[in-house]
Amino acid sequence: MDSKEFVDIRKKLAKTQKELASLLGISLKAVCSYEQGWRTIPSHVERQLIFLLAKKIHPHQEKINCWDIRNCPEEKKTQCPAWEFNSGDLCWFIGGTICDNVIHATWEKKMEMCKKCVVMKRITL
Repeated sequence: MDSKEFVDIRKKLAKTQKELASLLGISLKAVCSYEQGWRTIPSHVERQLIFLLAKKIHPHQEKINCWDIRNCPEEKKTQCPAWEFNSGDLCWFIGGTICDNVIHATWEKKMEMCKKCVVMKRITL
């Protein structure tokens, strides 16, 4: 996540920098640094920010599972943590998912793929 994405999500959440810092459990200085691009946004902050956006923007959106959207075969979905935890709408939040037949080693690599996926686009658009 870059500083522009961070600011865009904060604005979609209708929060001040101070309010967002409190929500994320981080300092106001950290929020300012992320928005200015002076510090890299840690994966746990990015993850929590996207989660808040998902809950705020689409609180009553019908749950549609990623395995249905992506037409995953039975043998693939039953091995996937999103399936195991019945979280097909939060697949982007869960590490170890098997999208595109790959388990990504890092959050950053996973997010590269997730940001192109229709499941994530339902949240961030």
